[in-house]
Amino acid sequence: MELRLLVVRTTDIARLADFYSLLGLTFDYHKHDKSPYHYSASIGKTILEIYPLAKGQTEADKDLRLGFAVNDLAATIQLLKTKQTEFLSEPMHTDYGFMTIVKDPDGRKIELYENQL
Repeated sequence: MELRLLVVRTTDIARLADFYSLLGLTFDYHKHDKSPYHYSASIGKTILEIYPLAKGQTEADKDLRLGFAVNDLAATIQLLKTKQTEFLSEPMHTDYGFMTIVKDPDGRKIELYENQL
């Protein structure tokens, strides 16, 4: 089994796409048939899509937690600091690698790991 699609919903799709672009993702802005315009990026075989909130949804799901391995964690941390990103932990060594935890603009916890190339 492998993960092929992850959809994240938000009140401000451009703001969220800008944030995830800081992690190295490249987004396309498009729509499928009757779907709303949204942002889409490939992570290997997985597609991350950023959609507006669904009908009846009043706020983004802040309980979803994501983890990304980035190619240069130190540079990514410095870039995120210049953008006033909220850090929930100092960079640390864990059983899963060198990592830190930040919040995305909607308040989701995002784990960032040093990519082990």
